[in-house]
Amino acid sequence: MSAGTGRIELRDVAVSFPAGDGQRLLALDGIGLTVEPGELVALIGPNGSGKSTLLRVLAGLLPPDRGSVSIDGRRVDGPDPRVGLVFQEPRLLPWRTTAANVEYPLELAGMGRPERRARVATLLETVGLEEAGTQIPSQLSGGMRQRAALARTLALEPEVLLLDEPFSALDELTRERLNLELLAITARTPTTVLLVTHSVQEAIFLADRVVVLSARPGRVVADLPVTLPRPRSIGDLDAAIVTSTALEIRAALGEAAA
Repeated sequence: MSAGTGRIELRDVAVSFPAGDGQRLLALDGIGLTVEPGELVALIGPNGSGKSTLLRVLAGLLPPDRGSVSIDGRRVDGPDPRVGLVFQEPRLLPWRTTAANVEYPLELAGMGRPERRARVATLLETVGLEEAGTQIPSQLSGGMRQRAALARTLALEPEVLLLDEPFSALDELTRERLNLELLAITARTPTTVLLVTHSVQEAIFLADRVVVLSARPGRVVADLPVTLPRPRSIGDLDAAIVTSTALEIRAALGEAAA
């Protein structure tokens, strides 16, 4: 992946779904958002505000009813190899080992075996699973399965990484640890990241900016910078800037839910 890639641009994006009796349910309306290469932006909003829908539009899995979606100026009009998506559930193949799960997209891409194996070894080390390569998913903890899913998504070096609440089902200590690992990974990998979360604390800790969506239909109601310096540690969550930023986000969420 070359430097300076992964610029996301959404212009006046609207998405609706069938609601019966010939009606349509408007999920997103008038979304305008730009994410610069290498930025980590958190999306937060009430339930049903279209956060996951927006990720699926960006991944090319769902066409918008209106508007345009582009990465580096090229329109997204279907599943795109430039984009990696990590779901709430790891969705690993249960019969394949951790290493084989991470290797799978490289196999599909036609990469030679020696190159695949070297790439998988690097990825497992990156996510701290170098000792778990021979285990199958049922032998892994929830946090380990999510790390394996992240490694698999990073295998093809996506320009854009979309994270749909990947740590929401984990306990707080595991979630904090994986947040730290995600920060370390994104510091080493020049990838643009869009993260959906319901946690104000997680959004502030990870992101450069926090974008707040309104209740359905989702619209951007706030785009707030996070001025917490990098690199970050868990102790930074006690900083005064975190409290003031959290107050801004919560105020925007209050307006969004109104």
